[in-house]
Amino acid sequence: MPSVMHPLKQRCCQSASGGDNGGVNRAYSGVNLAVLRGHNAALVLDLLRTAGDEGISRLELAERTGLTPQGVSKITARLREQGLVTDTGRRASTGGKPRTVLRLVPDAGYAVGLHLDRDELTAVLVDLAGAVVAERRSPLAFGAGGDAVVEAAASEVEALLTDAGAGAGEAAAGDVDAGDTDAGDPGHLDAQDPAHPELPGPRVLGVGVALPGPLDHSSGVLHRVTGFPEWDGFPLRDALAARLGLPVVVDKDTNAAALGLALAGCGDSFAYLHLGTGLGAGLVLGGAPYRGPHTGAGEFGHQVIQLDGPLCGCGNRGCIEALCLAAVAAGSFDEAARVLGEGAANTVGLLDIDLVLLGGRTVAAAEERFVEGVRAVLGERARRGGTVEVPVLRAPGAESVVVEGAAQLVLAPLFGRAHGRFPANRNDRNLS
Repeated sequence: MPSVMHPLKQRCCQSASGGDNGGVNRAYSGVNLAVLRGHNAALVLDLLRTAGDEGISRLELAERTGLTPQGVSKITARLREQGLVTDTGRRASTGGKPRTVLRLVPDAGYAVGLHLDRDELTAVLVDLAGAVVAERRSPLAFGAGGDAVVEAAASEVEALLTDAGAGAGEAAAGDVDAGDTDAGDPGHLDAQDPAHPELPGPRVLGVGVALPGPLDHSSGVLHRVTGFPEWDGFPLRDALAARLGLPVVVDKDTNAAALGLALAGCGDSFAYLHLGTGLGAGLVLGGAPYRGPHTGAGEFGHQVIQLDGPLCGCGNRGCIEALCLAAVAAGSFDEAARVLGEGAANTVGLLDIDLVLLGGRTVAAAEERFVEGVRAVLGERARRGGTVEVPVLRAPGAESVVVEGAAQLVLAPLFGRAHGRFPANRNDRNLS
């Protein structure tokens, strides 16, 4: 996993708030060095994003980041030039003249989220504030292979942008996307494909694609997807980027969902279990999505829990995925929930996480039975072991959590959140 961009703080001078650095909000502390200009701009943008329509003043930005007022003024001036930030009036001050309030301009840029399931494609267009402004769904034959799926996905993206009146344009991030980048971020492709000219309208920053794994998030190359060996080695990121002329980021569906859930404030230590046409997990550990050094973490469905059990599509026997889907096919949702619960309990015991979230279309078909069934297994394990009983909940926004998380693969780097640390929301669990 790429190294996490830890918040930075001034060590050689006092913060703009007048105290030492211990008084600065460490979740947002910045440094006034030219090489970190992108990092600091991302900190400012993220505070503007979380402030919403109410906005935030330059002085508040300086106090929250630890940057000097002059530094904040330079950053916000640059963001205004790029169309990302605007004035939204004045706010009374306790002393001196009223403060000018700034806010993010949500429609200054957009990201496309794509969820490629085994039999369905979902596409959304999301603005900078994370609001979905357009959506399309269509059947998908994932087994048709890489070239056919790329063409189908590209056609849906083009139709989505046409419907919404949005078009491909150069990234609005400017210096900002230097704030938190890695090989999986959407900055690797800047050229527009002349075969697919730019559409009129606002700027589209890129396309985030979420689909079943295993895959290499860093390179965007798929591995042997269970049941679809023809995808092994297919360079999905580069193929779709070349077809669309837009930056593309590729990740597993469960990782995209975990990223979106973390951004929504669901905590900094949880597992998202996705049971749909397959079974996988997205992990958030220490506030960051955990992909592992080879970006292969979360293959939850292929834990073997029954030696010499039924054959799984991965080639092993007795995998949780095979047992769960067999129970669902037989109409026994209670048995499927029990099996899922055993896997969830193994994960809780191994990683000491403090929350389990459930999602996916199969869970949605019998939501209460799955939540209660998994909860019962975890509760029994906790009572036997004398440990804390971990909550089990339906993932908020479960119907769209994967595709909206895919869009966040593009947006998160703009706000310095590519690796998923969201301290501003850490105490605001959105778990309705």
